[in-house]
Amino acid sequence: MTAEQTETKQFQAQTKQLLDLMINSIYTNQEIFLRELISNASDAIDKVKFKALTEPKIIKDDSEFEINLDLDQENNIITISDNGIGMTYQEVIENIGTIAQSGTKKFLKKLKQNQENIDLIGQFGVGFYSSFMVAKKVTLLTKAPGEEEGVRWESTGDGTYSIENIAKEKRGTTIKLKLREEFTAQGDEEDFTAPQTIKNLVKQYSNYVRYPITMEVPTEEGTEVQTLNNMTPLWKKKEDEISEEEYSEFYKRNFKDWQEPLETIHWSVEGLVKFTGLLFIPQTAPNDLFSPNFETGIKLYSKDNLIMEQCQELLPKYLQFIKGLIDSPDFSLNISREMLQNNKQLKVIAKNVEKVILRNLKKMLNNQREKYEEFWEEFGKAIQGGIYADPTKQDKLVDLLLFSSSHLEEEKTTLAEYIERMPKEQEAIYYVVGNDRKSIENLPQMELVQDKNLEVLYLLDEVAEFVINILGNYQDIEFKSVLREDLDLEDETETETEDKEEIEGLLAKINQHLTDKVDDVRLSKRLKSSAVCLVSGQQGLSMSMEKLFNQMEQNLGQAQRILELNPNHQLFTTLEKIYNEDPEADILKDYSELLYNLSSLVEGFTPEDPVEFAAKITELMSKAK
Repeated sequence: MTAEQTETKQFQAQTKQLLDLMINSIYTNQEIFLRELISNASDAIDKVKFKALTEPKIIKDDSEFEINLDLDQENNIITISDNGIGMTYQEVIENIGTIAQSGTKKFLKKLKQNQENIDLIGQFGVGFYSSFMVAKKVTLLTKAPGEEEGVRWESTGDGTYSIENIAKEKRGTTIKLKLREEFTAQGDEEDFTAPQTIKNLVKQYSNYVRYPITMEVPTEEGTEVQTLNNMTPLWKKKEDEISEEEYSEFYKRNFKDWQEPLETIHWSVEGLVKFTGLLFIPQTAPNDLFSPNFETGIKLYSKDNLIMEQCQELLPKYLQFIKGLIDSPDFSLNISREMLQNNKQLKVIAKNVEKVILRNLKKMLNNQREKYEEFWEEFGKAIQGGIYADPTKQDKLVDLLLFSSSHLEEEKTTLAEYIERMPKEQEAIYYVVGNDRKSIENLPQMELVQDKNLEVLYLLDEVAEFVINILGNYQDIEFKSVLREDLDLEDETETETEDKEEIEGLLAKINQHLTDKVDDVRLSKRLKSSAVCLVSGQQGLSMSMEKLFNQMEQNLGQAQRILELNPNHQLFTTLEKIYNEDPEADILKDYSELLYNLSSLVEGFTPEDPVEFAAKITELMSKAK
């Protein structure tokens, strides 16, 4: 594409939807467009500085970094310029003509639902488009390092944009906004061509941007170029000098979140290794937190200079949701990722980071329980995953675990709190796996523990059962699943069964009919009103684990299945009668298979042959008198 050729292109459909919202909707804080464009400019400078670590020549003649604002009150134009990374022709099409796919639909949905909350923009990385809230035309001029020509992009937000190559001398990006009249001195909204307005907005939203934000400002003697921002990195200030609002604004601007952080952790370490840490726990977990493509890691700085955008070595995998930065003077600006992987100082810092995060979580659990339960709802799976992925961490994490409980309606319990409530005679910590409270409480296996009013932990996360199996016990008290054999609970209402030989013969015959489906058939000590249930063997996979692996298309074998029959149920009396009359009766085989399939359905398994299953039920119903 040469400088004489201009292309006109259509915006991507979702980009067009976003522009329509920006242009046609009424917002209460349109001024955030300046914050977003300054933030983008700061990111562009970060990127060119980072690239210069391996290609120093790209900033050789232009290493005084700044973001410049220019106000043209006569023509109602505001211009934001930087000498950052710039973009190539193709990068402009990819980055400006198309919104990044990740999160776009969710962003649009939230924006439509809550048009007042324009802070959503920053979370989804579409801040450039906020320009169209105040501008009737946006022009972008940019040049990437090493390119012979620059690029000019322009749009009025009508669904199309023009793009062409141009002659541009220096690297970087310039954005010109032709403002709508209502946002100028002639309008009825805030005047974004007024120097004082812009100075106030920079101080409010962008005061801690690391690069000077400059603007020519009128004075009594004419004009002078002033630096509008403080530039002192927030993390270098003392905690008592920083307000919650400043922490929050820094977090939202730098980590693209529209919500305030749930928790802020700011500390410094002096000693053999020196560093300052500023970390944030988000309020909500990203949708792709457990995706293999999730971008993890926190920013690594050395003497206020970004040397790695995502340093994965600073966080254990289970804490990958943490956002923030570490600044240490002990690292060279041109240190490579390969060197960092074996760096002893980095490993010392990483241990301290993990220790400090866990200490703050325990403090939140003990002193701000409601807040911690909010944290657990979002990130509990990640903490449990830490034990599952690395059992050596269980001592660090076990007291952070929370569980739903049969004895607590709304709040959750720790293991320590469960033990405090245990009757002295209770010898195990009981738990059950399920999708939700209602389905768990309706399980036939729960009847005896409910009758005895025993507290049962409800494991509602898939990973929780694996964690319990890894732990094995807590404070030397073993965990015992309500859904496995040998529950070891005496039923005071249990009556002695007569004709033991006949009953054993009946059980053996049912077992024979189900020989390829179950490992054993037994009388149940846990059932009260239900006729039958399936339980897993004491060792190995449970049926819930088997189900989970099947969903993941991982065939790790079958759980041991034990069919338990309630000897006090009318159905058992029917089975006895059939067996006594004719042990080889076909109907006994049909009943056996039906009981197995019905109990399998309760456990969430589909009958092997649903058509045959339905036919047998229909046939038996038609024979009923």
